[in-house]
Amino acid sequence: MAQEQRDGRRVRGDESRRVILAHAIDTASVEGLEGLTIGRLADAAGHSKSGVATLFGSKEQLQLATVAAAREVFIDRVVTPARAESGHGLTRVCALIRAWLAYSDDRVFRGGCFFAATSVEYDAKPGPIRDAVVAASMEWEDYLALSIQRAMDAGELPGLDDARQLTFEAVSFLEAANTRSLLHGSPEPYERAATALRTRLRALGGDPDVVARIGRVPAGA
Repeated sequence: MAQEQRDGRRVRGDESRRVILAHAIDTASVEGLEGLTIGRLADAAGHSKSGVATLFGSKEQLQLATVAAAREVFIDRVVTPARAESGHGLTRVCALIRAWLAYSDDRVFRGGCFFAATSVEYDAKPGPIRDAVVAASMEWEDYLALSIQRAMDAGELPGLDDARQLTFEAVSFLEAANTRSLLHGSPEPYERAATALRTRLRALGGDPDVVARIGRVPAGA
């Protein structure tokens, strides 16, 4: 009986944690991680302040848990679908770009890409939260660079000699589209980014039929 009670409390605690972190990610995407408070999240999630404090301990621990939860959402919405629908090489690169555009355009978080927002917030603030944001962002860029390198190794981008350069360009286009779409309340920047990246990949010798798969996925699709 005691074990069942402990298991029940653990399940309820895990569910409460998921609910609170969902609110935290959404809030931080708009107002930043510094805007998170235990009291505010308790109200939003329908929990007591003491209950939230018990789950997370401190504001910094809450912020770190929020970054970790946002990373998992990003993987689920961008990396996992791209891997499921594509092989290695150029098809994977195009699938990743397409999935990222959908992730931002769908407003998975109210403030668009969580990491685009928090990177600006913490770019000049050293400490464990910045380290966590940097690590998650670099994990994405490293994976995109690896996918591009595999396309190069397979001879699918004969005009490219630096995978990191193309990674920088792709991430810049994607984050610019995210910011401009939020600022202007328009999906057009996603179309612009997709066009720019298709043009760049074709110029590098990418198969036009494969590159054509890059495009904005309408929100809700």
